[in-house]
Amino acid sequence: MHLYIKFCRSYTIIGCWCFYCGCSGNYSDIHDVNKRFLRHLLFWLAYCIQETLIEYAWIHGYYDQNHQAKVVLQAIWFCISLLPGKIAFTYWVLYKFTPQALNMRGRLPVLIPQFIIAFLVAIFIHRLAGNYILMAELNPGKPVDFSEVYNPNKVFVSLLDTGYVAGIAVALKLFRMQIEHLRNEKDLVREKLGTELKFLKNQINPHFLFNTLNNIYSLSRKKSDKAPEIVLKLSKLLRFILYESGKDTITIAEEIRILEDYVELEKIRYNDRLKLTFDKQIDDTEQLITPLILLPFIENAFKHGVSETTEETCIAISIVLKNGNLSFFVNNSKEYDGANDVREKIGLSNVRRQLELMYRDFTLVIDNLADNFNVDLKINLNSHAAI
Repeated sequence: MHLYIKFCRSYTIIGCWCFYCGCSGNYSDIHDVNKRFLRHLLFWLAYCIQETLIEYAWIHGYYDQNHQAKVVLQAIWFCISLLPGKIAFTYWVLYKFTPQALNMRGRLPVLIPQFIIAFLVAIFIHRLAGNYILMAELNPGKPVDFSEVYNPNKVFVSLLDTGYVAGIAVALKLFRMQIEHLRNEKDLVREKLGTELKFLKNQINPHFLFNTLNNIYSLSRKKSDKAPEIVLKLSKLLRFILYESGKDTITIAEEIRILEDYVELEKIRYNDRLKLTFDKQIDDTEQLITPLILLPFIENAFKHGVSETTEETCIAISIVLKNGNLSFFVNNSKEYDGANDVREKIGLSNVRRQLELMYRDFTLVIDNLADNFNVDLKINLNSHAAI
């Protein structure tokens, strides 16, 4: 009896050591180790409470009803006595068998015999505790028969008891692995979309800069006095692009201010042959919007409207914001080129992709008519998707 108690204590130490190793596995951060330790501790505490209740229900008939406190303590002692083999087997299955089984690669013929041997050893330890501690305590003075260790009925109970806790632990581990896998997949998708969005913005910004530098070049060749003014406005726009456009959102007032600066730059270039109207109806100037999401459409109106004709050109821009719903309309006149199909080049195709990434609720309709080009964009700005 004394020898077996030492044996149980040794296995308890082994179980605790396995438990600690499982906690400290690949975790370098002490906070993660503590969280994992706490999860395992709560698991075994919950299991012990359940097992104590079962032991109490089983043994309370052996004791006088006036000694219920003793029965509870005895049930706790029996529960603890049966733990060593269960703990050792559970952590062997968790950190030895399960990882190898998930990455089998033809190792199944080797793993199955290992599992059977480990399971039999755990059942044997469980039966030793049941025979030399539980039965000895419940039947004091009665000699303990070693042959009872192999009693088929009791072996079957030990098999269920040991397999139950190990099965629950493995199920929880697999569930956590699946959740972690889904979380990693979600993070990878978010990272990919974020990288794609940055790439699209980096494409739009040089495109805008290229167009504006063309404006300055044209004015410089004419030795226009307006060149310094356009350079100053361009510096404001570049400052915004460098320091503000990297944000996820800005206010609609800031976005409109950038659009107005751009329009002023273009008006300086085209003078009298451009008729432009810019209508704004905003009910909340603090409403948030993705930076530079509207500018490519106005760029397109100037590039394929005014710059491709020598005739008088009209551009109409309308921005209406009501209750978080943005209606943005751009119309520019153009010369008929014999085609009505819409060919979205780098600016328009990139901004469409940005809209797909940043907003769950939007519609974009582009019409290439005989003598004008229309962009009709509607966005629910409150449907902004966090990447």
